[in-house]
Amino acid sequence: MKRPRHKRHLRRRRGPAVAYLAIWLAGAVLSLAQVASGPAAEAGAGEETPPGPIVHIRVDSIIHPVSSEFIRESLEVAEDRDASLFVVELSTPGGLLDSTEEITQAILNSDVPVAIWVGPSGAKAASAGFFILMAGDLAVMAPGTNTGAAHPVGGQGENLEGDLGEKVEQDSAANIRSLAGRNGRNVEAAEAAVLESRSYTADEALEAGLIDFIAADLDELVGKAEGFEPAEEGETGPLRVAGAPVDELEMGPVQRFLATIAHPNIAYILMTLGGLGLYFELSNPGAILPGVIGGICLILAFFALSVLPVRSAGIALILLAMIFFVAEVKVTSYGLLTVAGLVSLVLGSLMLFRSGDPAVRVGLDVIGAVVLFTVVVVGFLSTMAIRAHRSQVTTGLEGLIHERGVARETLAPRGRVFVHGEIWNARTASAEVAIEAGTEVEVVAVDGMDLTVRPYEERTDTVKGVQL
Repeated sequence: MKRPRHKRHLRRRRGPAVAYLAIWLAGAVLSLAQVASGPAAEAGAGEETPPGPIVHIRVDSIIHPVSSEFIRESLEVAEDRDASLFVVELSTPGGLLDSTEEITQAILNSDVPVAIWVGPSGAKAASAGFFILMAGDLAVMAPGTNTGAAHPVGGQGENLEGDLGEKVEQDSAANIRSLAGRNGRNVEAAEAAVLESRSYTADEALEAGLIDFIAADLDELVGKAEGFEPAEEGETGPLRVAGAPVDELEMGPVQRFLATIAHPNIAYILMTLGGLGLYFELSNPGAILPGVIGGICLILAFFALSVLPVRSAGIALILLAMIFFVAEVKVTSYGLLTVAGLVSLVLGSLMLFRSGDPAVRVGLDVIGAVVLFTVVVVGFLSTMAIRAHRSQVTTGLEGLIHERGVARETLAPRGRVFVHGEIWNARTASAEVAIEAGTEVEVVAVDGMDLTVRPYEERTDTVKGVQL
């Protein structure tokens, strides 16, 4: 018996009904999930990601390869830490063009906003420091600081003349215009610092539109930087630095040591000590220690001079002074070579570094102290050498001169005497004067194995080592 057809129809329609029910349940679950996640999502959207750390370094030296390396390495560390701001606390009288270009290129290509802060009060960013200040996304100065005086000079500190001078000057002016214009600063005022050697105090720089604001310390800088929007194209929104931790980075031991010796006064002292050490070694062969110390000092001095603006004429005059001092020991000049050496040393010291800023020249007090020390050392060694030349010979036959002995027999004029623990054939200094046996005699000459003697007499005008 067949089943009614309507029964089969009911069973066939049950499958779509179950599918519809499953879809409806899934939609209800999704709706509930959206309703539950809505408040949480809105709460999460309201929270801001905390800012990255502020990396802070200090550069208080001439701009040279050591300081350039330190700034560039620190900037790489700031990028690795996703820093919100990189702050360079700058105080410099200037430096080398190549090192300055390395620093400005690193700042321009940095993914981290860079703030150049001329500080603390009393600091300055002159010459090369002005270019670095203009390169920063933020240019800040502390009260009582100054910047500018960025006219280019030669590698030895001299003014560049002719076509070369014009070329370098125009290139530097174009460079500073590019840096200032990139960050929305006063191009004309920046160019005047290069072409006219203009200098600006912190207030003048702010009024001229060369810096963004004045900050007395790092905390004030961070407070004013919050919400600041750099003028460079492509920057994404204002800075968010409020509450960011500050990471201090310092030079490593080797960098600190190299930065210390790369100072005009230190380099000059090392060079002088190196020359005196070699002079002492040449005057007293075999001393070893002065020669070793002198060689080390000279190598360190040559490194320092390689990163400083020096004049070759100054180095040549200092080396010539050392040659004169060595020659004084070997040649009897009655002090003329010593005087010539001192004159060469003073002139070379004054000419060694040439710059308009006293910070990149050897101080006159240092020159005076070094010259005085050199006079003492050279005078002491020269006196010792003269005494050695004039002292009585104490070895060989010449050492018998002025020795005292006793006549073993009558010398009329020949006989034998006992001198220096030995018996010698001798004759009297005067054929007319006989010397009786047992008389104390003095040797006045040596001829082969024969001695010439005379009666010994106590004389107040006899100086040991000098035959009267």
